[in-house]
Amino acid sequence: MKTSFPKKDIKVVLLEGIHQSAIEVFRNAGYTRIEHHDKALPRDELFKAIADAHIVGLRSRTQLDAEAIAQARRLLAVGCFCIGTNQVDLDQAHERAVPVFNAPYSNTRSVAELVIAEAILLMRRVPERNAECHRGGWSKSADGSFEVRGKTLGIVGYGHIGTQVGVLAEGLGMHVIYHDIEAKLALGNASSARDLDDLLARSDIVTLHVPATPQTAGMFGTAQIARIRRGAMLINASRGNVVDIDALAAALRSGQLAGAAVDVFPKEPKSRDEEFASPLREFDNVILTPHVGGSTQEAQLNIGTEVAAKLVRYSDNGSTLSAVNFPEVSLPEHPGSSRLLHIHHNVPGVLSRINDVFSQSGVNINGQHLQTDGKIGYVVIDVSASEAQSEALREQLAAIPGTLRTRLLY
Repeated sequence: MKTSFPKKDIKVVLLEGIHQSAIEVFRNAGYTRIEHHDKALPRDELFKAIADAHIVGLRSRTQLDAEAIAQARRLLAVGCFCIGTNQVDLDQAHERAVPVFNAPYSNTRSVAELVIAEAILLMRRVPERNAECHRGGWSKSADGSFEVRGKTLGIVGYGHIGTQVGVLAEGLGMHVIYHDIEAKLALGNASSARDLDDLLARSDIVTLHVPATPQTAGMFGTAQIARIRRGAMLINASRGNVVDIDALAAALRSGQLAGAAVDVFPKEPKSRDEEFASPLREFDNVILTPHVGGSTQEAQLNIGTEVAAKLVRYSDNGSTLSAVNFPEVSLPEHPGSSRLLHIHHNVPGVLSRINDVFSQSGVNINGQHLQTDGKIGYVVIDVSASEAQSEALREQLAAIPGTLRTRLLY
């Protein structure tokens, strides 16, 4: 059957060295126009690459802002092969009827392992000892070095990563307490702190695992860091704008904090050629890593598979489950049916007009699923119709006032 976008014509552009597993998912699904780039592209090259792309995959360096999205006139969907989606203008994609998918859980284990490793290294004062050895020193001493067994780990943000960190920490004999703005079921022997201040006062190590929201921006400034028990450690592997870096540096200079580990920063270099600038570089007792919490081969393989599979499902059957900016719709396939998609402005009367198209054409609807959000509505419709009828129906649906996009999938 003729479809709106035959697979052989759909162009997939994958940027920033996305894992080979993603390419395999697309190829196994029958997609052959796959363009893979090992690095983020300069702005002009990016615009050229996505100009005729239907599906774009990226990681954290590529900025798909409103200007970039406007260049991609055939864009159907975007895949963020990472956790965050800040690099994509979600509102503009929404207005263009372009769903955006990500991989919120695929690198959970990788981040959790790094945090636990950093906790051990900080408690043993390994960063300082390592730096001294590199400078020719030899400080063989137990001063300030402790086991993590029996110590208290305070987890701020008890989500998928936070809970994994807690489980691993308990395996090392640590006491785990957590704070979250929502009520969460504790895993293992973890317990909820009364509030954030209670957690900060009781923890030997505080680790942050909160999302990027207006409420978490600047969440840990001078006042919050001062409430952390003196001599404790702070780990941030969440978002770069959660911690005030100058306030953290001041706390390290004063001895309020005995050490820190930071993987994310308010401003990060866009390439290896750009210098990493931070006041934290002066401290031997700070572990600095270049946003690699989720950067393991296992995580990248999982992310490649997960996000590519979501993009394929949307392209093949219209499923938008787990899209971050789009009404979530999934309709089981009805054998022998044709499937049509209709994306429209969320205004009164559109669904009735859609149904009028089918009733006036004498076509039976085998299945239908509508979801809306504040601005758009998305409906998936399975009908009993011939190839010619299906294309005619798509054209009639496209003519309905308020329509943003229609597709005939099969």
